[in-house]
Amino acid sequence: MNTRNLFVITTLSILFFSCGSNQEKKKKYFSIETENNQRIFKLGETIKASIKNNENINIDSVSYILNEEKTTSGTNFSFEEKIDTEKLGHNVLKALVFYDGNVDTITKKITLLNNKSPKLYTYKIVADYPHDEGAFTQGLEFVGDTLYESTGKKGQSSLRKVDYKSGEVIIKKEVPQKYFAEGITIMNNKIFQLTWQAKEGFIYDLESMEKTGNFAYNDSKQGWGLCNDGKHIYKSDGTEKIWILDAETLAEKGYIEVTTNKGVKSKFNELEWVNGKIYANTWQKDGIAIINPSNGALEGVINLSGLRNKVKQHPELDVLNGIAYKKDSQQLFVTGKYWGKLFEIEVVE
Repeated sequence: MNTRNLFVITTLSILFFSCGSNQEKKKKYFSIETENNQRIFKLGETIKASIKNNENINIDSVSYILNEEKTTSGTNFSFEEKIDTEKLGHNVLKALVFYDGNVDTITKKITLLNNKSPKLYTYKIVADYPHDEGAFTQGLEFVGDTLYESTGKKGQSSLRKVDYKSGEVIIKKEVPQKYFAEGITIMNNKIFQLTWQAKEGFIYDLESMEKTGNFAYNDSKQGWGLCNDGKHIYKSDGTEKIWILDAETLAEKGYIEVTTNKGVKSKFNELEWVNGKIYANTWQKDGIAIINPSNGALEGVINLSGLRNKVKQHPELDVLNGIAYKKDSQQLFVTGKYWGKLFEIEVVE
């Protein structure tokens, strides 16, 4: 190759990469401004936003998107919406700005919170029953009068069928030693069991308790708790998100984020569906959060302080974890990791 050809190729290469670089660094002409630069909003409040036009460009139209709902602005290209049915938590307000045959997509991060503090509840013990003190309880669920339990820790994880009145373990299926089992839920004659960090869950036949399949996690970080409403499965992963899974494919279809009137909360563990709400243990907390599944609002907290002191104290005794609801008789049961008792409780406002 002669010197002249080498010079031409080098020059073209520089021009090519320079053009690509300029496109990637294209200047943003617009930005979203909220009234008073507000970024945190509560249910009942109104989001007011407009486009800051840095270069006074002639805008043709603007479309705003919040929670996948698209609205087209009027002649002043502003956005105004009262927060009522939106999912709470971390959100992004997006605007599509159309001008001179072009479109710019711009975003602004906002947070939507509940507008009420959670109701506070306490409890009354109705009865207590024997529970395997060697069970590192991760998940509980009733089918009729039969209690199903998932236990954790590597090398100790299991799926169990239990007579809750006597504490007798009727069937115990060991989970392979490399897995740390987590929450369970039961739907359509199948038991679904999570593992903690392996990003894999197991499916069992309810009657035989034989494993029939596996399922993978997608965007969720880990496996913590499960429950279902008869149509969808809800999954916690230790973050602020509770994922909504397709009951047939176990694919993650979306999520809610758990919020109070003060902020976004996380570390929700064992889950149970109770009368249209999600009841959730919070890791390292002696209580149950009552969560609205439609928007993530944390509507109530059941303070279960003192319950741990009512079981035999021993070095391995660990946190409250395990909620089971007998729908037919409307009985609520709780226990903990390495607890020697299963408690039936009554919630008192």
